[in-house]
Amino acid sequence: MLVASAMFALMGSFVKMATEYSASLSQIVLFRGFPSVVLLLLWARTGRQSIVPKSWRPHIWRNVAGVSSMWLGFYAIAHLPLATATSLNYTAPLFIACWMLGWGGAQRDPVRILAVVLGFVGVISILRPSINPDQWMAAAFGLIAGASSAVAMLQIRQLGRIGEAEWRTVLFFSVGVCLSSTVGLILEGWAQVGWQAYASLVGVGVAGLFGQLAMTRAFGVGSALLTAALQYTTIIFAALLGMGIWGDRPDTLAWAGMGLIIAAGLLSVWRTMRLPSGT
Repeated sequence: MLVASAMFALMGSFVKMATEYSASLSQIVLFRGFPSVVLLLLWARTGRQSIVPKSWRPHIWRNVAGVSSMWLGFYAIAHLPLATATSLNYTAPLFIACWMLGWGGAQRDPVRILAVVLGFVGVISILRPSINPDQWMAAAFGLIAGASSAVAMLQIRQLGRIGEAEWRTVLFFSVGVCLSSTVGLILEGWAQVGWQAYASLVGVGVAGLFGQLAMTRAFGVGSALLTAALQYTTIIFAALLGMGIWGDRPDTLAWAGMGLIIAAGLLSVWRTMRLPSGT
């Protein structure tokens, strides 16, 4: 999950670069999935791997939830301050913790649920979101995006439990992402951009591919609560990239929030290591 968090932070940086070079949202969504489709199909053909899934239903639910979350999250980013939209998107681990608290069985662990909550407090400390009276609709979409992301992650966990290969899960999700982008491209047309935008778009796709593979592996075979807590480290990686590329300077409260995220992750790791395997 730490690898996935780093890759998603890198993907976010490429998204920011692509928008700075005038790429459209539909182009970003297309390149989020297209490189994954091409590379995974080539890999499957080279290795003589079957693309037929073990079960279609979890893939369908994962795609419906995941693609919906992506578009709703992008809508929130477009109509809310970035910090607010990001905070709403990172409510996904809280929804996972609530689900585990009610129906998690062996993973109904209050210590790791506490770690998820502490991690979210750290996110709030870094981002400090705010909502104006005319932004409640966008905020509601952002919250739904977080809930949909949680559903998608739990479906990834289910796919891992039935033995579905990570690359196949990512392949079908990427196909769904590409298909959804065609609607926007039909309405908006293809934006004329330079090579810098195309380089950034390829970076979005490649970083997204490796991030998705790592996250699918983490949720498929690991503890859902531990993985959810470690998901918050994306904010730390993003902050470090912002410092290195755009010259951002986090203040004292932001650094404290990063420390809280790290502490929450370590608490969840410690708790998971003390429990029986598979819980």
